[in-house]
Amino acid sequence: QVQLVESGGGLVQAGGSLRLSCAASGRTTYAVGWFRQAPGKERDIVAAITWSGSRTHYTDSVKGRFTISRDSAKTTVYLQMNSLKPEDTAVYYCAADASVGFAVVASGYRYWGQGTQVTVSS
Repeated sequence: QVQLVESGGGLVQAGGSLRLSCAASGRTTYAVGWFRQAPGKERDIVAAITWSGSRTHYTDSVKGRFTISRDSAKTTVYLQMNSLKPEDTAVYYCAADASVGFAVVASGYRYWGQGTQVTVSS
């Protein structure tokens, strides 16, 4: 079992930055993905990282602006979001699965956090 708690969301102006955190308890051998869901839209992958942290994935729209990382204890995963745009507005979820690699679709993750709202004003 893995329990996930997100934090760090909020309201920011376009061009600003936020850092989301995903704190995990329970087993620590898991890959983590960050997803986002805007009203009326599907939950889509934003970024993902392997358990070791050696491989990452970003959706095209955030490449060069967002960075996913995990701490040395492998209990917290971060999503640093820079140069935010209004289209980044969504509820952001972290998800975990007990796998060496990562999935890029929501169905590939068993455990989910409660979500944190990110709102970017123009």
